[in-house]
Amino acid sequence: AYKTGGAIHIVINNQIGFTTNYLDARSSTYCTDVGKVTLSPIFHVNGDDPEAVVYTIKLALEFRQKYKKDVFVDLLCYRKYGHNEGDEPRFTQPLLYKAIAKHKNPREIYLENLISLEVLNKEAAKQMEKKFNDMLQDRLTEAKQIEKAVITPFLAETWKDLRESTDADMQLSVDTSYDKKKLIEVGKSISTLPSDMNFFKKSEKLFNERLKMIESEVIDWGMAELLAYSTLLTEGFPVRMTGQDVERGTFSHRHAVLKVEDSEEEYIPLNHIPDTKEKFEIYNSLLSEYAVLGFEYGYAMATPYGLTIWEAQFGDFNNGAQIIIDQFLSSAEDKWKSQNGLVMLLPHGYEGQGAEHSSARLERFLTLCGDYNMQVANCTTPANYFHILRRQLKREFRKPLVMMTPKSLLRHAKCVSTLDELATGKFQEVIDDVEVKAQEVNTIAFCSGKIYYELIEKREELGANDVAIVRMEQFYPFPQKQVDAILEKYKQAKNTLWVQEEPENMGAWSFILRNFKSKVIKLISRRESASPAAGSSKVFAKRQAAVINGVFEYSEVKK
Repeated sequence: AYKTGGAIHIVINNQIGFTTNYLDARSSTYCTDVGKVTLSPIFHVNGDDPEAVVYTIKLALEFRQKYKKDVFVDLLCYRKYGHNEGDEPRFTQPLLYKAIAKHKNPREIYLENLISLEVLNKEAAKQMEKKFNDMLQDRLTEAKQIEKAVITPFLAETWKDLRESTDADMQLSVDTSYDKKKLIEVGKSISTLPSDMNFFKKSEKLFNERLKMIESEVIDWGMAELLAYSTLLTEGFPVRMTGQDVERGTFSHRHAVLKVEDSEEEYIPLNHIPDTKEKFEIYNSLLSEYAVLGFEYGYAMATPYGLTIWEAQFGDFNNGAQIIIDQFLSSAEDKWKSQNGLVMLLPHGYEGQGAEHSSARLERFLTLCGDYNMQVANCTTPANYFHILRRQLKREFRKPLVMMTPKSLLRHAKCVSTLDELATGKFQEVIDDVEVKAQEVNTIAFCSGKIYYELIEKREELGANDVAIVRMEQFYPFPQKQVDAILEKYKQAKNTLWVQEEPENMGAWSFILRNFKSKVIKLISRRESASPAAGSSKVFAKRQAAVINGVFEYSEVKK
């Protein structure tokens, strides 16, 4: 998944003072010793010797081209005035910078060498220097006359047919439908295994169940996801997916790659759809979220007409990739006008699995949202998931998508969609409650994710049909029009609630409170906490029940 044919790593090793000494910065002798891990050749070159530098770069290039492996070039240099040429490096490195102060710069050293070899004389050198300085001055004068600088992105040609989004674009619903007849054909194709290959009995049973889904036209989460990828492939969009256990799916819902029982030969059903040229690439990744997400971000940048996805094993594992999220995913468009359509799938939901496997830290992503920089969603139906994935490539621009994905809902009996909802529907930012009568509603409970199904179950138990349960499927961009329409529909309701599984200081509460400006909204959640969830399953169950029951304390219906 990550072969590049070798990379040339050029380290401009300036031994920067002011920040730290090299002995404090690492445990190895050289900063390039990390290259030993991959058995890469490492060249150490004196930056004062430009001819040696040129020779070494050429050598590194030839090595990479011949052996298709990484190679490191460590250019030993220095910064004349320390960390940012305005600090005082002698505070931390007095001896080094006393030596540097007396040291001639590389140009002077090289010029003296050329003169000693009679390659140049001083007069010719002065003329060359004057010519170069005159050129710099001309360019500076020219630059000052430019009223507005135009920066051309290095991938401008790749992105030339895509445009920047407008604010209005982000509020528009997009046509993500797909012909039902073709959808059935595709569904049958990816659910039919070749008869001449010996698969595990459980795998065969699973695929037979998928065929039955197509026949019954009732689709679960895993099937809807595969149909989203399959339909994009048939429309000419390649799909790439990486992450820990993505081939099988952490919760065994995907099975995008099947192993033959007696040989471990791999079979990928999505690459056997008739008359489909594009490929579905899926790889179980190495256990470094920082490295993988960084690679996939770059891959998505170079492939704007493909769907690039990274899935965390559990949602909170995104914390290992926080630098990529902060420095690139959320801010690159504002900083560099650089778009990206990367999708992050983060399993999220409170099921008593403890603090480490409950929260994808929704609150962190919502604090990064601004200027329509990305999309943050938490879908509750397979159809909505199908449409939001397809939406990524159905617009004339690209935005990152951060998806809170389910765990228990993958096999929840009520978490299903009809084939018609996939074929003729579209993504719904907010899903209204169709099971209640608007005039009878006393309380509106907004929520997102799997807690919706628990609230529905409790409402049925109590017969509390004066509580409308409304699902927020997309948090950002905030679907203001849809929310306003819901509030208008239930305008006689006395109570408006936000219900979340997460503690008060986490989840979407702060974001919701900020966006419900025209309506007083109350919170139903766990109390504030330093940890995302309890370690005890009994404590979890008690707290979860308190959240669910807290909603129906506002009901005036007595069963």
